[in-house]
Formats: sequence, structure tokens, C-alpha cells
Amino acid sequence: MIKAVFFDFIGTLLSQEGEYETHLKIMEEVLGENKKISPEELLREYDALTREAFSQYAGKPFKPIRIIEEEIMKKLAEKYGFDYPENFWEIHLKAHQRYGKLYPEVVEVLNELKKREYHVGLITDSDTAYLRAHLEALGIAELFDSITTSEEAGFFKPHPRIFEVALKKAGVKGSEAVYVGDNPIKDCGGARQLDMLSILVDRKGEKKELWKECEFVISDLREVIQIVEELNGQ
Repeated sequence: MIKAVFFDFIGTLLSQEGEYETHLKIMEEVLGENKKISPEELLREYDALTREAFSQYAGKPFKPIRIIEEEIMKKLAEKYGFDYPENFWEIHLKAHQRYGKLYPEVVEVLNELKKREYHVGLITDSDTAYLRAHLEALGIAELFDSITTSEEAGFFKPHPRIFEVALKKAGVKGSEAVYVGDNPIKDCGGARQLDMLSILVDRKGEKKELWKECEFVISDLREVIQIVEELNGQ
């Protein structure tokens, strides 16, 4: 019987389109009056470097995401000759607090799962304080029964430790939980190590070649409710 539903954050609850807009605002503030590179060009390079960095850290011991992203921005500042703002992470956090957007159905789904007495948890690669500030700005921090970060667990997904910590908080076995995420390898692959059922969110059907890594594939989070209820024979 399924007793707990865990979610990833960015790309699962937090809109990818909103993330692009947020990061573009960050690049605009970082560059200021500098015209050597456009905010759009800087963002493309910044995103490429962060994706590469996070793929290298996948499953490995935690390193503060703040440090990873600050190192990347310092390299880009040196490369393109603009001043690196020492308050870069403050700019980063404030932009996410101001411009971050959830997918439209998120609050409805979280509330409905809680109403049906499922443990609702968050498992995500993040610095803990940063995530908490972001969730509070979005107004959803109190909708989770538990929040587990890679900082707390000491490892990035798909290392099993982060899932083990979350399951212990919820007081459930892996077979009694599902994990909802947008990354077939890190999310589905990580969860399955603990016998958790995995639900892939693929809103535009762009990851079909990796659907086999997950038990279920959905395009809207409302489908999560239907899946867990059917698994429980409801």
C-alpha cells in the first residue's frame, strides 16, 4: 500500500519556463551596463556549464550548489571581462523568490494528497537554507510533511542515501512510496534502488527514449493522484 508521495522540485513542481525567466533576470543584473555579451548569450553558457557540473556531481558527495554556481559565474566574468558581483548568490536567491513560478496544478495536487492522508515529501538536490527560502516565497513550504535535501543527506541524487533519509522521516518502506520527478536517471533510477515506484513528469514528451527507466510517465501532476489511488485499489 502506498503511504507516501515524494516530489522532486525544479522541473517537477517549479516551472522550467519560469526558471528561464528567473535566470535571465539574474544575468541582466549581473551584467549591468556591460555590453560585451548579451544576457541571453551569458545565460546559454551559464546553463550549459551548470548542467555539465551537475552531471559530474550526480551520485557523488555533496558540494554546496552555491559554491558550484559561484565558481561558474566567476569563470564567465573572467572570460567576458565583466565584474563578478560579490553578492551573486544574494542576487540569485532574491530573483528566485521574486520570479519563481510553480506549474499551475501544483498546489491543488499537494493539497489533495494531504487531504487523502498521504505523507507528502520533497526530495531534491539543493542547499537546505536556499530551498527553504524559495519554498516560503512560493507559499508552499507548509504543504510538505518532510523536506530532504542533498545537503542534509550528504550526497547528490541518484545516490540512495537521500532517498533513505526521506523514507526514514516518513516512517515508510520504499515499497510504500512513490517518487515523482522529471529526470529519468537521477529521479527514477535513484528511487528504484530503494524499491520506490517512480513517476516521470514529461510534459512535452521529450524523453521517450528514457521512459523505460520509470514505472509511470505523466504529463500533468494531477495524474499522480489517480496512480496512487489505483495502486491502493481505490
